[in-house]
Amino acid sequence: MDLTAIRPAPPHAEAKARIAAAIEAARGEIVGLSHAIHADPEPAFEEHRAAARVAEAVSRYGYAVDFPVGSLATAVRGRLRGGRGGERPRVAVLAEYDALPGLGHGCGHNTMAASGVGAAIGLAAVATEVPGEIVFMGTPAEERGSGKAIMIRDGLFEGIDAALLFHPCSRTHVESAALASEDVDVTFTGRATHAASDPWLGRNALDALVLLFTSIGLWRQQLRPEARVHGIVLEGGTAANIIPERAVGRFMIRSSDQAHYREMRSHFERLVQAAALATGCQGEAVFSGGSAVLRNDPVLTRLFRANMTAYGLADEGPDPTIGSTDMGDVSQVCPAIHPDLAICATEIPGHSVEFREAAASPRADEVTLLAATLVAQTAYDLLAEPALVDEAWRAFRGGAG
Repeated sequence: MDLTAIRPAPPHAEAKARIAAAIEAARGEIVGLSHAIHADPEPAFEEHRAAARVAEAVSRYGYAVDFPVGSLATAVRGRLRGGRGGERPRVAVLAEYDALPGLGHGCGHNTMAASGVGAAIGLAAVATEVPGEIVFMGTPAEERGSGKAIMIRDGLFEGIDAALLFHPCSRTHVESAALASEDVDVTFTGRATHAASDPWLGRNALDALVLLFTSIGLWRQQLRPEARVHGIVLEGGTAANIIPERAVGRFMIRSSDQAHYREMRSHFERLVQAAALATGCQGEAVFSGGSAVLRNDPVLTRLFRANMTAYGLADEGPDPTIGSTDMGDVSQVCPAIHPDLAICATEIPGHSVEFREAAASPRADEVTLLAATLVAQTAYDLLAEPALVDEAWRAFRGGAG
């Protein structure tokens, strides 16, 4: 798709056309960035090369870049003042770039990094026309650790009036749902002994971990339909003829309701202690990386949908598949949206080899450029009409979305 061949949605169609033209002119740079990050996957908190790439890219377009910023070594912030002065609005376009361990970019975060940079490029072309400030946020560790939540605690989202981030998907829809989620590392400690000559002297930590998995399986019957608990074994012993004295599992707990999630968390802790008691081991559960449910701001949703429609994309409605994202935490502190655009067929699941390959396909490249354009055009709507920002905040404070 030639981004310059389509008339953008009113209002501000002329300015939006210049945004599209700037992104189209940087096509090779944006797509090249997506492919470079895709070919060089780095997991959560270790995205040093990806973060450096996005920081260098936005700095070439006049952004004052802080890298690293806050407490995370792979977080990036770029700021560009509007030419019409004033402190507000401050509109943020976000980028993710962490990969999945062992799978690479099976969630397509390479496209999110490149589209965020592309949106920053498009907005730089019209920055002299708007008040306030354009903020680019490179956000690490979405897949594990909730980097955005850490950046919020670091104060990096203070004063932000709106935050926008696209996500690749197998469907196209503006409003996304996300489950409250938290990571849990569970460690059982027992006593090692010879598994054949005197096993009765041991305390089998792996038995405790297996019992925990069994308890979770039984618990699922009583869970709400949208709730999820799942995990993997990280350590299960060192040799078959040694009773394992240490076993470690990593789990995730999820719910669409924040209060219900807290109940699930307490029940999970009881399951850990029950497994430890039954096997004579010690059990410890360490929670980290919590993310909140996602609030879709109705004003931003309306603006994004209008801009998307001008490019011939139809909103397919709510997504029947729901995961979790630390964009939910962002949506709890300022108006935000997290729309999905399809890069592949509906039968291709996320977090799969097939989705990883789709994330570097020609279709994904075109969607990355289009996502950059739509995010930038929606950000321009907000920057050019601060009254829309006020409307978004009223909806946010009223609990809408």
